[in-house]
Amino acid sequence: MALRSQLLRIVNNGHQIRHFHEFNSKERAGVEKLRDVLGDRLKEIKRAKTWKHERIITSPQDRTVTVKGAEGEFLNFCANNYLGLSNHPEVVTAAQESLTKYGAGLSSVRFICGTQSLHKKLEDRLTKFHQREDTILYGSCFDANAGLFEAMLTPEDAVFSDALNHASIIDGIRLCKAQKFRYPHRDLSELEHLLAHSEARIKLIVTDGVFSMDGNVAPVKGLRALADRYRALLAIDDSHATGFFGDTGRGTEEFCGLMGAADIICSTLGKAVSGAAGGYTTGPKELITLLRNVSRPYLFSNAPPPPVVGASLKALDVVERSNELRERLHQNTKAFREGMQAVGLTVAGDDHPICPVMVGEASLAVELASGMLVKGVYVVAFSYPVVPKGQARVRVQISAAHTEEDIKKAVNAFAEVGTKIGLIKK
Repeated sequence: MALRSQLLRIVNNGHQIRHFHEFNSKERAGVEKLRDVLGDRLKEIKRAKTWKHERIITSPQDRTVTVKGAEGEFLNFCANNYLGLSNHPEVVTAAQESLTKYGAGLSSVRFICGTQSLHKKLEDRLTKFHQREDTILYGSCFDANAGLFEAMLTPEDAVFSDALNHASIIDGIRLCKAQKFRYPHRDLSELEHLLAHSEARIKLIVTDGVFSMDGNVAPVKGLRALADRYRALLAIDDSHATGFFGDTGRGTEEFCGLMGAADIICSTLGKAVSGAAGGYTTGPKELITLLRNVSRPYLFSNAPPPPVVGASLKALDVVERSNELRERLHQNTKAFREGMQAVGLTVAGDDHPICPVMVGEASLAVELASGMLVKGVYVVAFSYPVVPKGQARVRVQISAAHTEEDIKKAVNAFAEVGTKIGLIKK
């Protein structure tokens, strides 16, 4: 009551709320200290040249975008919009219809206020798509990974993680109490050594299917063989594969010719499949049931909004009814990689639409990306600590929405800018 009497004063039988700044003519000591500490950290980020600049996009996500403060359109080569479905008319219409029918959301979590039939429909659809037993939806794949390991593993168990796994896997593993092992990137020999010397009850190998900074593919065949040899489980994060990688878009295991190789798959609905948001875990029914009961990101977060769910369902329709978009994506990827090789630039990765143009020096990568923007091509430079020191690159991501002319324009721009900054030697 004392605080309330401070905040309110009665004037002529009415209530007037005093503004916050009336009590803060001098900044609080704690806030002042926070500004000093964080100010130093921000300066260090700038000195290290790892400052993240967020451009403001003033258009829908598509093959071309408009950017606040810049004139004209830019060819978009930095999105995860692999199949070009982010602004696909059928997907947009499905989102609108789901909003009208089901509303903006449930305003609570599923175990409290119930779940909508739309969410169950998407879970069932994903279960069939991946040929698994059951599926659970999350707000993002980051949440799916954050909610998996803590729920599944105890101190009696062990998890074996590729050194270049996504941050969501790393953070999810940190939350669990299992024994933790990290093996060098795609190093099956070291992984086998770790597995052979482990006496854990449950042994879980976890890997990205496709590694987002390098565009290379996990050695699924070797991982499956080791899992069988040492009675381990194999979990794959297939965020950069679901919907477009493999003959029917069923991801890394299909691309490797080993459908069903993964025991557990975590993936996203925010990249190739609609591009909106949402993630999921699919696998053994007992695991999914456990996650519904104890997985914290599921229990304490709202379900994906109905427009997102409706968009994802329609995107899966598009994915399953035709190979046209996947074939176009493959041809665009091939044309870009071959074109870049012809002009003398190195593109890393394994025949994947993630195409890292390797530069080396961080400052040179920034200069290359900036020069490309001047040419009307939107790409982003990556340097340490996002990638190892000395391995700075400009990551290009190909979409089925790109035209043949788009690919040629991007290659020509890289050739011109690369020559200008000395990356290509004449």
